[in-house]
Amino acid sequence: MNAVLSLTGAPPRSIVEERALRPPTIGKIRPGIRVLKQAIASANPNAVAAYDEMVAAGDSFEAIEKVLESRFRLKNALVPRNSPYFTCRRSDFTNPDVATEILRLYGEDRGQGVKLYRFPVLFAFNDWMGNLPNQMTAWGATGRKFFSEYGNDGQRYCKTYAKVERDPRAQRATRTFGGRHIIFRQDDAIPDGICDPERCPQYQTRQCNLSASFIFAVPDIKGLGLIELPTNSIYVLQKAYSAMQTVVLARGRLTGTRFWISKREFDITRIGDNGEAMRAKQMLTVLDAEIDIGSLLDGADDTEPALEAANRAVALVEAGGNVLPLRVDGSIETGHADALGSIQGEPAAPQVLSQASSTSLQGAGQSDAGSQVQSPASGSLLEHVMGRAGEDPGRTAGNEPIEEKRDRMSDLLKRLGLGAEDRKHDFKVFAHARFGRGWVERAQDVDAMNERLEQALSAPALLDQEIADARQQSLLI
Repeated sequence: MNAVLSLTGAPPRSIVEERALRPPTIGKIRPGIRVLKQAIASANPNAVAAYDEMVAAGDSFEAIEKVLESRFRLKNALVPRNSPYFTCRRSDFTNPDVATEILRLYGEDRGQGVKLYRFPVLFAFNDWMGNLPNQMTAWGATGRKFFSEYGNDGQRYCKTYAKVERDPRAQRATRTFGGRHIIFRQDDAIPDGICDPERCPQYQTRQCNLSASFIFAVPDIKGLGLIELPTNSIYVLQKAYSAMQTVVLARGRLTGTRFWISKREFDITRIGDNGEAMRAKQMLTVLDAEIDIGSLLDGADDTEPALEAANRAVALVEAGGNVLPLRVDGSIETGHADALGSIQGEPAAPQVLSQASSTSLQGAGQSDAGSQVQSPASGSLLEHVMGRAGEDPGRTAGNEPIEEKRDRMSDLLKRLGLGAEDRKHDFKVFAHARFGRGWVERAQDVDAMNERLEQALSAPALLDQEIADARQQSLLI
């Protein structure tokens, strides 16, 4: 038997770690609606009334279909219909209030009541297949019957569940460990197990189709899990793949980018039953991202240089010839605390940047060159290093290199909690609204932003409100 490794590459410690990880989901947003068949709607007004009543109550289409079957003996009474909006029902979520909150935040009233036409999403994985899993699937009365999987050779195979053997002694089915066993499909139709839709009877009779789902989180929606949006359109899959790959090429990752899901009408060409090509208009789910690809490709994406500097958080503190690297939290790296202690005339100890901003350097030590370090009268340790507190009269704010201005901004962002991953986007929206695109490349705008961030140290709530207002305004555009 082959060895099993967990996601971390180490041997599994539990039966749970032996199985493939599937992201937990808390609900489903559907791409369209289901309506009564035309023949039933015209011949059975009571069924129409029951359908309308349950739709207004927010019941799922599965529940509606069961009621129609039990009450009016109508089997398969509903058919899918495309719509310009998505269906977000309370019954499709483990916590029904989540659906209500999504509609409250992102729903619009375009004459048909509040509907979900467009909403933002955040993906949890950098691999596009993790965010949009897909396969060919044939469903039966008891669940999934056949499904496709790719082998290590790159070939697409048709697989199914092995028939459960019977225990002759117990006269019952043998219990399987770890779920049903998956095997290659091998029958008269598919003898070699290769997935070939053109000779697959299930595909030709429309029983087997593409099955895919977007898996994502919606900003400002709480819940321990992701949300699913199913689709069976190869056009949707291709366009979403193209959008994700474009962002990966520009940014190197998918996580951290706010995408938008909406619907758009396209002319689709399909082959009719007579073999002729037919064109028809169809509403398709579209994935988009409001980013400037040109700026991303040339490295000038708004505040990205400053935020990347905040993530790196490596400030070289030059004090009398001693170079003292700082960690993200502002403390001195191990091995350099003694040097700072000798300069300050104090016992060696890591100094936190936020504490140093309110305390002047104590004492007067000597550097290796024998020059005395002057204690600034005011200002933070970072300001003293950058020449803003009298260390170097020739390096004032007027001729301070823009790289140092950005480093100072990185420190301020970190101290205000704006360098965190979940707040980067909101800060970028605020900065863009305040100074315009490409502001981080303009020294005067960086100075103005630093001044605003310094003011926020004493009144952070006011800055948070300005950022929230900018974010809300961007959603209305």
